[in-house]
Amino acid sequence: MIKKKKKKIISEEENRGSIEFQVLHFTNKIRRLTSHLEFHRKDYLSQRGLRKILGKRQRLLSYLSNKKQVSYKELMTQLDIRDSKTR
Repeated sequence: MIKKKKKKIISEEENRGSIEFQVLHFTNKIRRLTSHLEFHRKDYLSQRGLRKILGKRQRLLSYLSNKKQVSYKELMTQLDIRDSKTR
């Protein structure tokens, strides 16, 4: 299963402008910032940055769900992201 994810990530790195790659990149940033904020709880600038990245990812995911439903479902399962409640 890990090999499958790596193959998918490598193929998406070829097209860095695609929505799928951008969501993947934002998800990695979100996970990194979340682990940083577990140690530094009062880092308010990082909290603000995390909220901005979450908003950008949410907008991209809503666009993707409207345009390419199949790709949206695959991406959500691949990245272990929950569906948004407001759709």
